[in-house]
Formats: sequence, C-alpha cells, structure tokens
Amino acid sequence: MTEREGAAGVVDAAPVVLEMKGVTKTFGPVTANDDISLTLKRGEILGLLGENGAGKSTLMKILYGLYSPDKGSISIEGEEVRIKDPKDAVSRGVGMVHQHFTLIPRLTVAENIVLGAEPTKGGRVDMAKAMKDTEELCERYGLRVDPRSRVADLSVGVRQRVEILKALYRNARILVLDEPTAVLTPQETEDLFSVLKELVGDGLSIILITHKLGELRGVSDNITIIRDGKVVATVKTSETDEGELAKLMVGREVLLRVSKEESEIGGVRLSATDLVVKGSAGSVAVHGVSLEVKAGEILGIAGVDGNGQTELAEALAGTRPVESGVVLLDGDDVTKVGANGRQGRGLAYVPEDRGSKGLVQDFSLSENNALKTYEKAPFSSRFGWIFPKAMRRSAAENLRAYDVRPPDPDARAGSLSGGNQQKAVLARELSGDPGVIVASQPTRGVDVGAIEFIHGQLLKQRAEGKAILLISLELEEVRSLSDRVIVLYNGRISGEVGPDATDEQLGLLMAGRGMDEEA
Repeated sequence: MTEREGAAGVVDAAPVVLEMKGVTKTFGPVTANDDISLTLKRGEILGLLGENGAGKSTLMKILYGLYSPDKGSISIEGEEVRIKDPKDAVSRGVGMVHQHFTLIPRLTVAENIVLGAEPTKGGRVDMAKAMKDTEELCERYGLRVDPRSRVADLSVGVRQRVEILKALYRNARILVLDEPTAVLTPQETEDLFSVLKELVGDGLSIILITHKLGELRGVSDNITIIRDGKVVATVKTSETDEGELAKLMVGREVLLRVSKEESEIGGVRLSATDLVVKGSAGSVAVHGVSLEVKAGEILGIAGVDGNGQTELAEALAGTRPVESGVVLLDGDDVTKVGANGRQGRGLAYVPEDRGSKGLVQDFSLSENNALKTYEKAPFSSRFGWIFPKAMRRSAAENLRAYDVRPPDPDARAGSLSGGNQQKAVLARELSGDPGVIVASQPTRGVDVGAIEFIHGQLLKQRAEGKAILLISLELEEVRSLSDRVIVLYNGRISGEVGPDATDEQLGLLMAGRGMDEEA
C-alpha cells in the first residue's frame, strides 16, 4: 500500500471544499465545457486528465476567474460563489501555479512572493517583515528556499517552490497546478511530490493537471477524466491503472509501451564537431558540443529545459548561425548552409514551437503543407504560377496519412488542437522522404493518442534507415525511442548512456553531476 493509498480513506471522509456543478462554457459554436461537475475534498490531491482540447484548462480558468461560465455553479466551503476575476479567486483561497512561471527573475525570492500584497510600515514596503514572513512560510511548509536569493540564480525546481509559496502567502487553501513536472528533473519531481504530500497533510486541497499517467498514479487520491468537454469518469487512483486511464481519456485502447525492433545501424549521416552556438540574448548557449547520428538510429538528447537544446536543434537545422565548429550532412560541410539548403539535401526539422516556428497559424493546411516546396513542381510552374489545386490534393493525402483531424486542406492551421497541429508539421516534414530528421519536443503538450501515433511514425522512419536526432524533456520518451542518449547540461554534454539508464542516473547527469572537473 502506498502512502497516498493509505490516505484514501481519510480523504473519502473529509469535508468538501470545492464543488463545481453543471458548468458549461461555449465559445461560438464550440462547447468547451459541457455540464461538468467536479468535487474536491479537504486534504485531497485530485488529478485532472484529458486530451488536448478536452476542456481541462477552460474549467480551471473558470475556477480562477479568467472566464465566466455560461451555466452552472461553484461552491467553496459550502458557500455558492461567483468568481469575478483572479484577484477575487485569490481572496476566496484559490491559488494557481501555471506551467510557465510568472516570477520576475531580477527580484529576490521574498520580493516575488509578496509582490502585489506587500507588507507596509509608515507608508513604505516593509522588506524586513517580507523576509521574516517568507522565512516563516518556508519553515511552516518545509519548502527550503533562501528568501534573499535572486530568482534568476535559482534552479527550475526551486523556482517552482517559489510559485507555490506565492500562492500560500496569499492563504491559498485550494491549489491548482498545471503540468507542474514538465520542466523538472526526476529528483526535482520527487521533491515536488513530497512537498505536495506535506501540503495536503496540512489541510490544503490540490488539483493536479498532468498528462504523465505514471506520476499521477503515484501522488493523487482520485482522478477525474474529461473527454470532449464532458466528465466521463472519476476513479480512485488505487483502483485503476495507466491502461484504463488512457482508454478513458481517448475512448479506445492506447499502446503505452513502445515496441522497438532492432535496427540495422549504418554510417554517420549527421555530425557536429566542437559546435559553439549563441542564444537569443547573445550569450553562448552551446559550448563545444560534438555528436554523431547514424542511419537507422535514434540519438536522444535529454536535459532540463533551457540547457542549450533549442539552440543546438536550430544550429543543426540551419535556422540559427554557428559561432564556430562544423556541421556535416552526409559527409558534406553545411555549416554555412541555411535551412532551405539543408532541406534540399535531405534534412527535415520538427521545431519545438509548432505555433510560431512550425506553422503559419493564419494559413490554410494546404498552404502550410507546401510552405517549403511551393516554388517547385507540382505546386508551381517555372514561370512562377502557383497551382492551389495541386497543393490541396497533396495536403489532403498527407493529412489523411498522418491522421490530422479534420483532414481539411482548407482549414486554418490555428483552428486545430495542439496534437493535430503537431501531426500536420510531421506530415509536411516527413512526406518528403528525408534522410535525416531533427525532432525537437515532438510530443510536447499532446495527449496519449497523438503521442502513440508520433512515436510510431518516428520508429517507422528509423526502420527505413533514417538518422533521427530526438530532443525531449520526457525521460520515458527518450529512453523508449532512443538507441543512445546524451545529456546536455549548461550547453555541454554531461554524459552518454544507453536507453536502459535509470531515472537516477539521468537525473544526476541532467543536474551536471556526471561532468568531469574541466567541464
């Protein structure tokens, strides 16, 4: 029996602190929430699961006062309330920690925590009291943070603690966490879950939104599953498994374990030697990285977000200039060749930000599908005429092949869910039969059904002898797909391991603990 399972009986008998009844929210013809009811008890960790576009975020934005429901009611501590805005939600004890932190890096921990609710003395901010209040808060909840530290100097895991402390400082009794482990190492995730157990032990109640089924099973008491804007089930965590949860989310059986066959490894198709790349702010983000990716192989890149992965992927794809070092594609030096030139030589690039770098949101799917090849036959003539019918015909074939919903070439890219946008990018990049694929966060923010499909496509490319560089924050994804794994820390390779490496081994490398003295 796990600790959370042991607490289940206590939670069942606890009083209800939040009840949402018959909540409905529409946006034009789209019903985001359809008569949703949800109950949260004191001291409970309630998991909230659902596919992309299922309505989870809309429901939580209603609770936090960012949206008003069209119908339905919200009761807190037995009293029906109408939450007007986030300030009103906070005053009623509701706190929310968003996936993308809202801290100000230049300020100290204490300054961030009290910002907007500063203690005053003689008409001025009383920083001595702010420091003292922060220290007492840290002590009370066992959250080890130095109030005097600048947020810019803190690790991602500690910054998340500061976000939680911000909510606790405002007397939150109901805490909503949106994808809280997305950018954490395994050790930081374990620390976070220990903190959550301390918080519910102190009487807080937590709603945890995540797509990581295993993590949710390890920390929650109950799980509510939303599909197509409706609640399809609420289950006791101790009485379910990942397979059942995935089926409830998607409405069908989902293959959760990747079945990877042996692949015949060929020669090197993509390599980098002593690569140095600057980030957008002008400082060096990649420090002398060397790597090789062979035909029939998936080389995984693991690491905490912000350790040079984005800059490395863009440098290899030709969308970011290289300060020094050499990039070879099938033996040819392409260091000074741009993205179009590398694409013409057989390199496909799936960027991590599909919204701004993968698709033009206001373009149709047919236009996006031809974005890199519109000037070539059969989409245009040598005289510059563009043939929309040919573009639509090609897009329709690709959209059907990659299960993009809806498979409508005239649909605007921005109208699709995140998972379907991702599949549209893959349809364009992989349909040209590339020899080398750089895939950066290919399943970021997509649901288990789309993940299953994307993994299958990458393994199909591997079986056909393609060389694939896979960058992902998801350790299980890196391990299950990769033939080799290298870990980036602070823009340097901290180590290389096999796909059977443990969370602990990878976590230490992700924290830079595996690097030698000179690195």
